[in-house]
Amino acid sequence: MEIFGIPLQAFLGQLLLGLVNGSFYALLSLGLAVIFGLLGIVNFAHGALYMLGAYVAWLGLEHFGMNYWVALLVAPLLVGALGPVVERTLLKQLYKIDPIYGLLLTFGLSLIAEGILRDQFGVSGQQYPVPELLQGATNLGFMILPNYRGWVVVASLIVCFGTGT
Repeated sequence: MEIFGIPLQAFLGQLLLGLVNGSFYALLSLGLAVIFGLLGIVNFAHGALYMLGAYVAWLGLEHFGMNYWVALLVAPLLVGALGPVVERTLLKQLYKIDPIYGLLLTFGLSLIAEGILRDQFGVSGQQYPVPELLQGATNLGFMILPNYRGWVVVASLIVCFGTGT
């Protein structure tokens, strides 16, 4: 059987991989929506902060010997602590003027964060060990899905639906 001239197995595999990637984007956009809803500012630096959180978790795993699950809790807390600092020192002064200034400020912050991380770590992703609980894969019949990628989808659904209450 084919869909759009693509074998069903390949189509379902690509659909599932799109769901995995979409889960990352859902988490990213959720943060943007919450910040815009609460502060009325389009935080263009949100993606850079998301990236910074990934590097903080990686540093915890690689250089401080943290467990994956501990790093998964510590990294957002450390990066999240930057939020009030940026809001109190920089964004607070922009609330009463044109919103474009908040956008420009956060865009500048994202360029700074990206430049620093690019200088320190390069442009390639960093490898890290998959925790024992998430190792292996599940045969779905049409593809073999690594358990770690399945975890990404489950975690994204929990966070997104947990925030929507």
